[in-house]
Amino acid sequence: MQSPAIKQALGILRQLRQITENNIPVSQKLSSILETITGVMQAAASTCYVSVDDSYLELFSTYGFAKDASHQMRVRFNEGMIGEIAQTKRSLALNNIWLYPKFVLRPELEEKDFKSFIGVPIIQWNRTIGVLAVYYSEETEYSDVDVELLETIAMFLAEIIVSPEMSEYKKSLSKSRGLSTKEKIKGVSLNKGYGIGLAVVHRRRQSVTNIFAEDKEKELRRLQIAHQQMNEDLDNKFNSTKLGIGEHVDILDAYRMFAKDKGWYQKIATNINGGLAAEAAVERAYEDMWKRLSASTDSYLKERLHDLRDVADRLQSYLSGDRQETKSYEGKDIILVAQTMGPAELMDYDYNRIKGLILEDGTPTMHVAIVAKALNIPVLAKIKGIFAEIQNGQKVAIDGNEGFVFVNPSVLVEKDFAKKIAEKEQLARKLAALRNLPAQTLDGKKIGMYINVGLPLDFDYIETTNCDGVGLYRTEIPFMASEIMPNVDKQVSYYKDLMDRCGHKKAIFRSLDVGSDKLLPYWAYGGEANPAIGWRSIRITLDRRAILRKQIKAFLLSAADKELYVMFPMISDLSEFEDAKETLFMEYEKEKRRGQPVPSKVKVGLMIEVPSVLFQLDDILPKADFISVGTNDLAQFVFACDRGNPKLLERYDVLSAPFLTVMKTIIDKADEYGVYCSVCGEMASNPIEALALIGLGYKNLSCSGSAFGKVKSMIRSVNIAELSDYMQLLLKSSKSTLRPQLISYAYDHGIEIY
Repeated sequence: MQSPAIKQALGILRQLRQITENNIPVSQKLSSILETITGVMQAAASTCYVSVDDSYLELFSTYGFAKDASHQMRVRFNEGMIGEIAQTKRSLALNNIWLYPKFVLRPELEEKDFKSFIGVPIIQWNRTIGVLAVYYSEETEYSDVDVELLETIAMFLAEIIVSPEMSEYKKSLSKSRGLSTKEKIKGVSLNKGYGIGLAVVHRRRQSVTNIFAEDKEKELRRLQIAHQQMNEDLDNKFNSTKLGIGEHVDILDAYRMFAKDKGWYQKIATNINGGLAAEAAVERAYEDMWKRLSASTDSYLKERLHDLRDVADRLQSYLSGDRQETKSYEGKDIILVAQTMGPAELMDYDYNRIKGLILEDGTPTMHVAIVAKALNIPVLAKIKGIFAEIQNGQKVAIDGNEGFVFVNPSVLVEKDFAKKIAEKEQLARKLAALRNLPAQTLDGKKIGMYINVGLPLDFDYIETTNCDGVGLYRTEIPFMASEIMPNVDKQVSYYKDLMDRCGHKKAIFRSLDVGSDKLLPYWAYGGEANPAIGWRSIRITLDRRAILRKQIKAFLLSAADKELYVMFPMISDLSEFEDAKETLFMEYEKEKRRGQPVPSKVKVGLMIEVPSVLFQLDDILPKADFISVGTNDLAQFVFACDRGNPKLLERYDVLSAPFLTVMKTIIDKADEYGVYCSVCGEMASNPIEALALIGLGYKNLSCSGSAFGKVKSMIRSVNIAELSDYMQLLLKSSKSTLRPQLISYAYDHGIEIY
């Protein structure tokens, strides 16, 4: 059965469609549409705001107000009721609006004459592109049907707001908007490197135009065919592309899992049975998911929503038949320009020809940026207006090191870029030549170099880097990539594969580290205000002891007759470590009594991530075989700084005296007790930060496979004795960051920090 809102909307949308088909200016169309909406909703007035950028909305059209204030008023996101709707992307229905905390009196609109209000966001590609609102002179009893009806109309309005005629209208309103005409434009670098090519503007899928359908069975068949075809094409694309190994492969595998998710597919089918056309049903399913998850501060969930947006766009393109192959400028190097992209959209292009990616929006953790980084594609973000103004075919040069884009670069700029690109290729060859050379400093000190791995695809790094072993096996990655909880046998297959690949080399298993920004799709999580310091990691597995025991059993069985190294994450005090360690050895004795082959030796350690542990090192270290410092979380907790908050990205630096003093305290205590100590956080993967670590006394680093060569090159070019003396001086500094001093030291002493 069709929902009441959909039944009512069918007739309204026919009227609105007739208005859009009239050969009149778009401003008149908006006025007529608002008049119709006001009548249908039995309201007194209505407004339509259109976003100027990601910070402001402009009043584009009104109906029923004392005077027309169109284009005379702007509202910031999160300012007043309209701004709140734009910011939260959530609908708002109110009585007594002047009593609402965010009510702001608009003299231009004379809102004081109205008592009630319904406002809904106008969304496209998960971006607020406008707000539609209706006003009532008296208090009104609202129902879910009223709000749903206005939300459905907003879907129709999105089609108009993104239309070419609206774009032309917006350009004519203000000559000051848009991209600067300067050749050199500043952005934020998400991946270093240089590239030159022809601009290819990445256009996302067209907006939904067909909202309702009478033949449900036909729509369900269309959905089934499109869904099957999309997944077959994704499998062929990902399986045939030589993507190498690393986190980017995990991301694409997770994306593929999203595309095949049965629960999401069923929600779409339910929407079709409610009367929506297949394309609109996909959009509604996405919006419902977004409303449930968008309020979360969890960065993992937010990236999953980006992926789901891309999957929804892709499925809609198969439904509509709009599968335009991206063969622009075939055979030539290209620079992709986009508002935003999903990781699979990047793979729609010949990635061997992509020499740069420019995004209007973007963060370092954005999945398309991670995949681009793995493909050695320089990425720049935060360049407002470039998507609307740059033209296909324009020559563009991208400097990912300094963060600049050059549009129509001069001959001199092109020559400079050609030189830098040649130098980068030479560096890659130089790093590859280090494979069989020892990670030894100029003064003969050996540094243990290990790698961090997740999925089995990462295991190739063990051979290609010639590392000393695996310093961190993130056992949660296979759990996150699985649709159901892996049983003991499945876990054994993962862990034994790693043990076999390592051979005689050390492999350190980290017990399940989930929660916070790493959620399992088959677990129910209660909402937490501060998930990073909430129920996560060892706290979960000690509470759900059966999960920990099963994983430990899998560890033991996979390391039969070999040495087993297990470390527990997020340990906050001695009792937690003792509890986890006791659980491990209880399982060890149990398997031994059963006659099962067990490891020849078991070494137990912990990750140093929680500051409270620093005050118990004298108690913990005598009971630990080894420790590993997780600098990502440790820095987050030391500075009380959410590392997923973009406003704080550059506020605190691990290369500051306070944090380096913490790191010095840890290694000094470990050396005092003769306990093996390594660093497995991001600091170990950055050459300049790894330089500081070995200067503090760290002798074991575990980094990402992709960073291994650069860190090894740094190690082979440094004299530790000289560096250690310099680090002692730096620790006395009161500066917020010591990064410039360390970089200068490296250049002055010929240390290679590429």
